[in-house]
Formats: sequence, structure tokens, C-alpha cells
Amino acid sequence: QVHLVESGGGLVQPGGSLRLSCAASGSVSNLWVMGYYRQAPGKQRELVATITSVNTTRYLTAVRGRFTVSRGADGATVALQMSDIKSEDTAVYYCNLVDLSPTRREYWGQGTQVTVSS
Repeated sequence: QVHLVESGGGLVQPGGSLRLSCAASGSVSNLWVMGYYRQAPGKQRELVATITSVNTTRYLTAVRGRFTVSRGADGATVALQMSDIKSEDTAVYYCNLVDLSPTRREYWGQGTQVTVSS
């Protein structure tokens, strides 16, 4: 069984920076997609940024240029560096892992709150 362990999050002022991290424990293949989704109150969950095991990245347009997703050197780990944070970035951020081999399996972290407020 794979579990996602998240860290980071909290309260940050507009224009500030924050770093989220997520690590998968358990058996994960060498072919995966990992990243973060977020859900603000009253809104649907949306993809923020993902990275694959071969370093292909994808970003929500609203965060491109402000957020950077990266992977660890070993295993399925991911970090989201958030900069120039805006009030609209306030949401619960969920780590997500899609393991693609031998069959598709998807996992979610418990979520971490990011609140942007002065």
C-alpha cells in the first residue's frame, strides 16, 4: 500500500513564499506522475502542477511563473515552491500520485491548508 506524506503549508502573506513537499512510502514503479491539486471553498478541485518520473511538468495557467514543481533524486517525491503568492491561492492543497505501471493506480494525500492573508 502506498501512502503520501505531506509537509508544508500554513499562513502566508500576499507576495510571500511557501514550500510544500510530498513523499510516497511503499512500492512505486519507475513510471509515475506526481504533483499537487487544490480546492478552494465552493470550488472544484483543480490541478496546480505535476511532474513525471521523466521530468515532464504541467502547470495551471494561473500559477505558471510563480510556482515551481520539482522531484526528488530518489523515489516518488515532489516539492512545490510557491512564490509571489496571491489571495486566490488560498486553498487546501492535495498531493497526488498516479503510478502508471503495471496498471494505473492513483493516490491522494490528506491535504494541507494554505491561507494567504495579510
